[in-house]
Parts: sequence; C-alpha cells; structure tokens
Amino acid sequence: MNTNGCILVADDEEIMREVLLELLSSESYTVEQAENGTQALEMIRNRDYGAVLLDLMLPDMNGLQVLEELNQLENRPEVIILTAYASIEKAIKATKLGAFDFFEKPFKNDKLLQAIKNALEHRRLLEENRRLRKTLHDRYSFHNIIGKCDRMQQVFDLISQAAPRRSTILIQGESGTGKELVAKAIHASSGRITAPFIAINCGNIPSDLLESELFGHVRGAFTGATNTKKGLFEVADGGTLFLDEVTTISLEIQSKLLRVIQEREFRRLGGLENIKVDVRIIAASNSDLHAAVRQGIFREDLYYRLNVITIQIPPLRERPQDIPLLTEHFIKKYSEENQRDNIGMDPSAMKALMDCQWPGNVRELENVVERAVVLSTGNTITPDLFPNNISTPPPETAFLLSEDPVSLKEKVGNYEKSLILAALDRTGWNQKKAARLLSVNATTLNEKLKRLKIKEP
Repeated sequence: MNTNGCILVADDEEIMREVLLELLSSESYTVEQAENGTQALEMIRNRDYGAVLLDLMLPDMNGLQVLEELNQLENRPEVIILTAYASIEKAIKATKLGAFDFFEKPFKNDKLLQAIKNALEHRRLLEENRRLRKTLHDRYSFHNIIGKCDRMQQVFDLISQAAPRRSTILIQGESGTGKELVAKAIHASSGRITAPFIAINCGNIPSDLLESELFGHVRGAFTGATNTKKGLFEVADGGTLFLDEVTTISLEIQSKLLRVIQEREFRRLGGLENIKVDVRIIAASNSDLHAAVRQGIFREDLYYRLNVITIQIPPLRERPQDIPLLTEHFIKKYSEENQRDNIGMDPSAMKALMDCQWPGNVRELENVVERAVVLSTGNTITPDLFPNNISTPPPETAFLLSEDPVSLKEKVGNYEKSLILAALDRTGWNQKKAARLLSVNATTLNEKLKRLKIKEP
C-alpha cells in the first residue's frame, strides 16, 4: 500500500481523469479529481496532497497560473504538468515555476508512474528536512542565539545559571560573535525582563560625553547643559545596562563606575544628590581585560567587580559545525524580510562558507547571506553571489586551479608565515601564547621568526 499521500488529478477532460484514476488506483494511490484550476486550488488549500497531475490547458486558467498560485503556499504538493500542446518554452517556464516534471500527452504509463514515485519521495524528503530544521532550531536556539557545538551549549548553560542572579557579568569575544545577543538573552531570562534593557557602545562616545550619558547631568553642569538630564543608569533602573567595549572607558569614569557597582548609587554630573538605582551591569569586550589591567589602562578593582561571572563566546572559525545552522536561520530571516520564497543553498556555496575563516564572525556571515538572498534571481544560492573573499578558493590551494608551475618550498614557506602572523596577531604578539596556539615550543617559534624575518610592527 502506498502511503505517501493523496494525488489530485486536475484535468478538464473526463476521459483523461478516468484513465489516470484507473492507472493510479492500480498502484494503490488515493486519487481525487478537479475539473478546473479554481476547483483544484480550493481543494489543495483544504487538503494535503502529495502530488498534483496538472493539465496545462484548463477552461478557467492555464496550469502555469495554477502553479504560480501554489507557490504562495507554505507546503505545496509536487506538481507534474501534463499537456497535449507541449513546447520547450512552456516546459522551461513550468520548471522555473517549480514543476517537478513535464509530460506530453499521450505519455507512457511506466514513465509517469516513476515520475510520481520520485515526486512523492522528493516531497517526503523536503518535509523531513523541514521537521529536522525545526527540531534543530528548537534544540539549538536560545533567545535568538544559535549554536549546537559544545562551547555554545556551555554558553547557553551559563546564561541559564547566571541570568536569575544579581551578579555582574563579563562577556568576552571577538567583534561580531554576538555579545549583545548574549546580554539580551541574560536580561530576557532574568526577573528583570519587564524592565528596560539599555545598551551603550562605550567606544563610540568621546570620554567627555560618556560620563554625562551614563550618569546624567544637572542644569549648568557644563557649557550647553541647559536642562537637567537623566543618565542611562537612571533610565535602566530595575533593568539591565549593557556596557559594550568597556575597555575604552577612561580611568576617571572607571572609578565612578566602580562606585555604582559597590554602592548602588551615583551623582549626576555637577549634582550633589546621591541617586540610588537597582541596575544589573553586563560588560563586554573584544579584547583581553586582564591584559588591559597589566598595561595600566583598566582598573584592577573594577576588573574583579565585573569579572564575577565570565562568558567567553567562541569565534565562528572555532565552531564550523554551526555555520549550516546559522546559514539556514539567516536565509529564512531574509527570505521573509524580502518577500522571497524560501531559498536553498547549493552544496558548493555551503562549502565556500565552511572554508572561510570569518574574521567578522557571525555578523559577517549574516551580511554575506543577506546579500546572497537579495541578489539571487533563482531559488538557489550559488558561490557567485558571495563577495570575492568568500567565493575565492583559499590562498594555499588556489594554485591547484592553475596550470602554471609552482614552487612547493615557496608556497609552504608563505603558508607557514601566514599562520605564524595570524597567531601573533591573535595573541597580541605574545610569543609564548602564539607558540601554544601553533602547538610548537617557544624556542622553535623564535627560530622560525628569525628564519622567516618576521618582526613585530
């Protein structure tokens, strides 16, 4: 017994409907019939059909118009076009509109039955993939943060444990890894969800203005202060204040920030009144706060007050298994925003994404996917829709596409040098840390630096 779903035959010729009914019933398919396009559309909207055998010439509309209407449905059946007036032009148009197959009447029964079998199997796989994507999204999504790798699951666990508490939280991670998303997830998982979540990028505001932004000012506190203004601490009272790029805050403001954390009170700029607030502080930085303390640009006491709970977000290059999941999420997001049918990803395009190192992390991936969705003219994203730095093969393998002779020694040397420079850049030119990152001892790395003539800039 075939259980892949009911089949609808939409044809205005009664004889053809009867022929198809007898043929499909002999294969144990459940079959229903429609005499025109309007009836077919109404039936499809009210029942889940596995496949539709659709005549191209119907009395009220042609099959291509029916197909266009079906494309508006979220989970439409597979469509096989049948016509006595076949042409290459119509076949191409039907295929572009999503028809699974195209047959000219009279057709061979065995070939039509095989096409129906293939169509039903294709739809079954699509439904299975749809269910799998939903399961993966439900399982590996946490307040709009997506990740299934072990390190992201640890991040989710930390958020769940830390969110209900009052302690300050420090989020560390490279630019584009999603630090603000994590901060919002903490706020949303806490008892402060009904109170404000206020975010400020401290690196974007000059130091003389940042103090006023955070603490507010009274009238006449400085030239141009014509009115008393509340600071973000007052605005966020009862909620959460997210301080991004906290290492850029001046030492003077750091001392005032420390007082707010310790005493839960502050004074407006130029004011004398102590203002009490209940604000949960979440700080974030894309640089090493401990290194900033050693350099004397960040207060050690403030570091320890902020570093009660630390959440380290891994860069995208260290969680490649999350790239397909994130890509699927962004395709869905930008398909909906741009009123596009859900777009698929060509395997070669996914490989290009997997091969990329993503210096801009998740933010860069999102931008690349959005661009591809907007620029795509079909239903599949291909590598040519990506920026050159994504679609171009990695430098170490690009020469394989050329017939020109290469120097193996030179290529290996250049690749070795690029790896060492990347490790040094990532560790702030700390040779011991870079050596550990490259799994070599410090002496070996030092010798390579001399041999390759690598000097700190």
